Amino acid sequence: MNDVLLLIVMLLLGFSGMEGVAWLTHKYIMHGPLWFLHSDHHRKPEGQFLEKNDFFFLIFALPGIALFLLGTIQGSYLLIGLASGITLYGFTYFLVHDIFVHQRFKWLRNSNHPYLKALRRAHKMHHKHLGKEKGECFGMLFFPLKYFRLVSKKKVNEIHVSGN
Repeated sequence: MNDVLLLIVMLLLGFSGMEGVAWLTHKYIMHGPLWFLHSDHHRKPEGQFLEKNDFFFLIFALPGIALFLLGTIQGSYLLIGLASGITLYGFTYFLVHDIFVHQRFKWLRNSNHPYLKALRRAHKMHHKHLGKEKGECFGMLFFPLKYFRLVSKKKVNEIHVSGN
C-alpha cells in the first residue's frame, strides 16, 4: 500500500508542480528567447490549424518520457509517479487550452461553470497582448481572483437585466 500511496502523492506533486513550471516557462521562455516559436499562437494566420507553438508539446513531453524510462529501469515509484503527474498535466493542458479555450476542436463550447468562464476570460486577457511584452495570466489552471469576480458580477447583472 505504501508504494501506491507514494505513486499517488508523486503524481499530485508532479501535476501541481507543472502549473508553476508552465507559468515560469510561459512568461520567461515562451515570451522571451523562444518567442519565435510562440508568437504565431498570439497572431495565428486565418485557417492555419498547426502552429510553431505546437512544438512546445514535444518539448514538455520529453521530461515525462525520460522520467517514465528512468523510473521503469530503476523500478522507482517516485519517478513513475512524477512522470504520471507531468503527463496528466500535459493531457489536461491539451483539453483546457487547445480544446476548451481555443476551440481547436469544437467540443466543450457552452459551459456556464464559473471556474471555466473565469479561466476562459483570464486566457483571453493574456491574448489581448499581441507582442511578447506586457503579458498577464501566464498560468493555465490558476489565475487572479478578479476573473471570478468579473464572471460573478456579469451573472448578477444578467439576472437584474432579465428581471429574475
